[in-house]
Amino acid sequence: MSAPTTTASSAGVTGAEPMTHRQTLEALSGLLLVLFVAMLSGTVVATALPKIIGSLDGSQTQYTWVVTATLLAATATTPIWGKLADLFSKKALVQIAIVVFVLGSVVSGLSQTAGQLIAARAFQGIGVGGLQALVQVVIAAMIPPRERGRYNGYLGGVMALATVGGPLLGGLIVDTSWLGWRWCFFVGVPVAVLALVVLQFTLHVPTIRRENVKIDYLGAALIAVGVSLLLIWVSFVDGSFGWLSWQTAAMVGGSVLLLAIAVLVESRAAEPVVPLRIVRERTTALAILASLAVGMAMFGGAVFLGQYFQIGRGYSPTEAGLLTIPMMGGVLISSIVAGRLITKHGRVKPYIVTGLVVLIVGFAMLSVMDHETSLYYLGVAMFAVGVGVGMSMQNLVLAVQNTVRLKDIGAASSSVAFFRSLGGAVGVSVLGAVLARRVTDQITHGLATAGIPAGSSGNAGGSLNLNALPEAVQHIVRAAYGDATGHIFLISAAIAVVGLVAAFALRPVTLRTSLDLPEATDRTR
Repeated sequence: MSAPTTTASSAGVTGAEPMTHRQTLEALSGLLLVLFVAMLSGTVVATALPKIIGSLDGSQTQYTWVVTATLLAATATTPIWGKLADLFSKKALVQIAIVVFVLGSVVSGLSQTAGQLIAARAFQGIGVGGLQALVQVVIAAMIPPRERGRYNGYLGGVMALATVGGPLLGGLIVDTSWLGWRWCFFVGVPVAVLALVVLQFTLHVPTIRRENVKIDYLGAALIAVGVSLLLIWVSFVDGSFGWLSWQTAAMVGGSVLLLAIAVLVESRAAEPVVPLRIVRERTTALAILASLAVGMAMFGGAVFLGQYFQIGRGYSPTEAGLLTIPMMGGVLISSIVAGRLITKHGRVKPYIVTGLVVLIVGFAMLSVMDHETSLYYLGVAMFAVGVGVGMSMQNLVLAVQNTVRLKDIGAASSSVAFFRSLGGAVGVSVLGAVLARRVTDQITHGLATAGIPAGSSGNAGGSLNLNALPEAVQHIVRAAYGDATGHIFLISAAIAVVGLVAAFALRPVTLRTSLDLPEATDRTR
């Protein structure tokens, strides 16, 4: 069943009959399923990558690009998907994104070389970017902002389950002989197909059809290439080349030039991919800044927890995943509770500000940890981080959605998601580089203090296979990782402070109870 449509000149957009609570939950079930598999595709390979790259005879660079390729494609295409959602059928676009994701997943699982896998993961990333952007866009088209708070709790739960459950599932799959690593990519296919069927029969959202629509392909291409070039630089800097090098100058300079041209093109385009009038709006600009900081702090910090537990503390991948459950619990509980309170009172700013304060406290607690810190203490700190994320992340999108017209909801929502993903990509790379330097320095110092010759350390600084190292060196490496990780969370806390400042500057507003702004009917072209 296709989605109902309206013309731009009609009042059908604001006057469309709202979905009942039951219809909303039915459609939401399909949306949450695809969001879950999209997020799972990024986390399920975390513990499986060593075996995947080993079986395909891949290199360390290819190891990194199996993850980076998906991130690049998803981040670069997010604003494009969002703009398309403002011009065409949201339901059809979600279904197209699901098909792209499924095809990318199948080809990834069938890959015979690391190069093929990287290409397939990039294609899969296009679908992931669409699903991450479009799910929130469709929810915004179904549910008024005032009622949307309680549904954000479901989104938080899905995010938490995918974040923590992914590494656990990946470890289980690669350790099961009759499955093997290829099922890390196949596992999401039946769920995505099920979601496609569910949405076909349950999702009914209005479509605005406008005559003589022109897609800003030049602006989209400039944004995609400019962002991709920046993320490629972030992925390789301090590894393949230095921060101060001709490669850095070429990539960063080229990216800045392309994005500057993109801004010029967008300012003159009839249908810009990222409408500058929306980005310049105070609430959207502040939410983007806060999301950029939250993305850098959350993704950049939390990604190292699994490494800390495995290398710094000696736990298995499965045990490391279980130890991060407090963070998942924090996200789940806070997103549900905050969502219901927002729906009840209609105010979102207090919860965003409170969430960022708690996030900073959680990161500050983690900043003092070392390789002997009590697991109970770490559990409390991770729970605080989860609570902060659950109260702030989705509600920043909600604050923006409340300020724009329904026809612009896609571009506005995807802009926030785009900058959050961009912040996460930059955070992972920069904080990872900082961690690597500190670990190397501490291992070198530890070896010298212990009187162990560098030649007998077995490449301690560059190998994560600790079993291949002498026992005395293993202890030094574990201590180095355990002690250095705390510094990462100190930086994460500082970054989150920027988000808190932006949140304080948000205007305190009451969420509207209508799907569209009252004046949208008169101003819709």
